[in-house]
Amino acid sequence: MKLKLSFFALLLISILGFGQQRSLTENAEVSILTFGPGTSLNDAFGHNAFRIKDENQRIDLVYGYGEYDFGAPNFYLKFARGKLNYMISKNSFANIFRHYSSYNRSIKEQILNLSFEEKQRLFDFLENNYRPENRKYLYDFFFDNCATRIRDVSDIATKNTITYGFPDDSQQKTFRQLIHEHLSFNSWGSLGIDIALGSVIDREATANEYMFLPKYIHAFFNTAKIDKTNDLVKSSSTLFESKPTNASTNISFSPLFIIGLIAIAIIYITYKNFMSKTRSKWLDILLFGITGLVGVILLLLWFATDHTATGYNYNLLWAFPLNLLLLYQLNNDKVKNWVRGFLKFLIIMLCLMTMHWIIGVQVFAITLIPLLIALLLRYIYLLKFYGKN
Repeated sequence: MKLKLSFFALLLISILGFGQQRSLTENAEVSILTFGPGTSLNDAFGHNAFRIKDENQRIDLVYGYGEYDFGAPNFYLKFARGKLNYMISKNSFANIFRHYSSYNRSIKEQILNLSFEEKQRLFDFLENNYRPENRKYLYDFFFDNCATRIRDVSDIATKNTITYGFPDDSQQKTFRQLIHEHLSFNSWGSLGIDIALGSVIDREATANEYMFLPKYIHAFFNTAKIDKTNDLVKSSSTLFESKPTNASTNISFSPLFIIGLIAIAIIYITYKNFMSKTRSKWLDILLFGITGLVGVILLLLWFATDHTATGYNYNLLWAFPLNLLLLYQLNNDKVKNWVRGFLKFLIIMLCLMTMHWIIGVQVFAITLIPLLIALLLRYIYLLKFYGKN
């Protein structure tokens, strides 16, 4: 009986001890880690994390915002609707260093110029945030991600005394331009982003908003001030430098090549139809079906999700949802009179899209240009074809 009581007493003491907030010592260091981009789309923008190091307490931990659970119920549906919870993670620095260096991703460190009270406040916040009931947060790519959380938690630790300004060598850019810094224009990731995200990301970002990208956390923290006088960063170093790689891209699988081939095929079939005064029904059904379905998806992203960046998307000027209404008509030899009016409307929509692009309302994917030209020529041919029948 005494043995059992002793066991439970020790268990209770260990639980209470584990639940207590640990105190740092004066020699503790708080730093920001910036990890370079990876090879896949989900890590193409890099990553940030806090490092808490206290040799006296044998603490060397890394806290990062951006972990997610693939096993969560309805994972992909929640991701599509913008309702996916991300989590804060906690790992030993040794494991983090081993992981990122094994993937050849650079690791840079900035030791923050914080007082002991600020270090303890930041550490306490992270530890409390890591508790199971506080661990999850609703992710937003631009305004609440692994990088913006670094900025926000640093502000909490310093009681909002940090001021950020544009580094001397920086230029004012839009959110879309900042994204394109990390993605080739001729990549499927860039194409998908430019189609899915609307004109709301074509406004210029403020200094604070630049820091949705990890590399700008590093750049803006370097020039930030505490109380407008003291440097936020005490010292900077590179812990691991990524090695150059000969990453070759297969042009034959690039968007511009494939969309270009599709556009050439559409124009060629249209030319053959023009010469023979016929119409390839299957092509029109395919074109109007695909553009209509893409339009429906864009509408759902705009109105049926919580994503902040999918609104006011003028890709709907070429991917028009009501194109689906023409499918029945296009399958017949003769069409209703309103179809010609609808085709004129689609041609005007493509002209409006060009105007939006020129005046800067929204920037569209360059790789779409061949397809847009092919669609315009096809619409003009159909308008003339139906005018003769």
